Amino acid sequence: MPKTAPKTASSKKTTPFAAPEKQPVYVPGQSPQMDAWFTSFFIENHLDHFSNPEKAATEEQVRFMVYTEPNERYYPCSDKMFDAIIHRKNSAHIQKAYNQVLQRLLALIDRQIEDPWEKTYLESLIINKYQHETRDEIMIPSRLEKRLMRIYLNRTHIEDPYMFEKAQRNANAQALLDSPALKKALNHVDEAALKNPPRTLDDIKSQIASLEFQRLICLSNTPELWESDGALKRCVDDYLAIFEKPFTGDGLQPLLAFLGFGKQHPPKRRKILWLADEAGEAIVDLAVIRHLVAQGDKVIIAFKSGPLYTKADIHDFTTDQVFCNAIGQAIIIQDPSLNKNELVRTLRGDTPILVLSDGTNENLNLILVSTTFARMFKEVDAVISRGMDQRRRFFDTQFQFTQEIFSIAAEKDGSVSILYKPRHPHVIKFSHQDLELKAKTIIDQMKHAKDEGMTVIFYSGIIGSIPGKIAMAKKIMSVFVDHLKMQSSLTFIINPSQYYEPGMDADDLMFMWEIVQRSGMIDIWRFQTYDDIVTAFQIMNQKIPPEWVGKDATYSTGCTKEMAIAIDVQNSHPEMQIIGPARERFMRRKEYGVGSMYDRRLAPACRV
Repeated sequence: MPKTAPKTASSKKTTPFAAPEKQPVYVPGQSPQMDAWFTSFFIENHLDHFSNPEKAATEEQVRFMVYTEPNERYYPCSDKMFDAIIHRKNSAHIQKAYNQVLQRLLALIDRQIEDPWEKTYLESLIINKYQHETRDEIMIPSRLEKRLMRIYLNRTHIEDPYMFEKAQRNANAQALLDSPALKKALNHVDEAALKNPPRTLDDIKSQIASLEFQRLICLSNTPELWESDGALKRCVDDYLAIFEKPFTGDGLQPLLAFLGFGKQHPPKRRKILWLADEAGEAIVDLAVIRHLVAQGDKVIIAFKSGPLYTKADIHDFTTDQVFCNAIGQAIIIQDPSLNKNELVRTLRGDTPILVLSDGTNENLNLILVSTTFARMFKEVDAVISRGMDQRRRFFDTQFQFTQEIFSIAAEKDGSVSILYKPRHPHVIKFSHQDLELKAKTIIDQMKHAKDEGMTVIFYSGIIGSIPGKIAMAKKIMSVFVDHLKMQSSLTFIINPSQYYEPGMDADDLMFMWEIVQRSGMIDIWRFQTYDDIVTAFQIMNQKIPPEWVGKDATYSTGCTKEMAIAIDVQNSHPEMQIIGPARERFMRRKEYGVGSMYDRRLAPACRV
């Protein structure tokens, strides 16, 4: 029978993370000078979407991951660092972090460049750039490191300075997992456990799964096993001692509960986003992940998009055969901007392990991650983050997130630290199953109406294509739809503006409505005309505001996409009528801003 769980370092009870009452590090509006410095912080760090639209995410995309209050802006650094930068104080703290970045780069140059002239040149170049970037103390250290590393890579033409070291770590880690001594230790049962065995087979299975998981976690937080090739010299007792590592922090029990260990009912298939960290460690993490997959979970592993010292990155698949073999038959998601429908189809596939890049060469920067990563973050059931570097971005900050966060990292004293941060209590999450159920409810209403001899009309109009005017857009649509109902008998008219629920974003709405629209239940698909808008304002006895003059469905990104769907549906259901502006006029709006209801090309002009 399995042993009981390893002991924690302290006998004191720990409680799950409780967010303190948020005390803003900075509140805009205190002074124009401070507000200008605040804006400069985002611009200088290339984190402002309107200054750097190709790289920095929109606020809507950031809200996929970070719960922000109205007028609050997320920053990807610790509160202590942001406070020091924004208030121009604690220079010693900033300079210490800057110097650590510089020393890592200089050590890299000294380690790899042998030619004295070239070495001096690179050192001087890096120092010159360092002095320039740190003069005003506005740069986040990780952003400084990214810029200095990019200079080094571009000047030396070295694709990955730590390629061979990472490959060696991975090879050592794989040799560790293949070790007969380790396999025997993992399968070891302490005789003491036989004295008080579980009473049911379900209990036995659950305890075995939990114990194996904890043993693998202890193993994956013992970096000395793969940082040298001494792992094969270890015996069974050495590994059993590793399995007895204490767990610290408040996260072990919440993590075990989330993973379903100790529960006797059939396991729920959870979707977990696993943020990988170091080379070597990632190979052992894959053993943990395969254990979770065996329990029925789906795991999405995120790697760095390019070299960052000894961090595992997505290119290791093409340069390291050990790494490639270890990942097995996993599917690599290569598109950095999957839409929600494509993402849901991918998640529903049979492959239990998916792999993607987070889109950055930094430890963790949620403003610069790819759209696919941001959408994946939103869709999963929890995030497991590895290592101390990523932990700071999740736990040394006042911000809470849209998902439960578990951080697993090795402490210097040899213990395994697991922290837990629950998602913000105000987060409203709609799974794709929730949205499909809502769509089915609407489809059932349509079917019932048709059974009653009614004509089903779907009305597409402007909702969010004029930013800041959503409330008026919904009112215009509702007034006109009520007008249509009064004019026509035996009609069931769907007004999309009435189905919005708090917490839904444009991704959710588009996903839900496409299911409804492709149901084959629509008799007439009507697209909003300018005459419809004029009629609505006449009924409200109001003059038409300038932003609504001349508008119709062709101005809407959503309606443009819906016209393409309508044409496709009509090919399958030729009896369906399409009424509204001419089809060829639906050409102006091509793509949503991520998480937005308006065309992404309009975003700079829509800044409030």
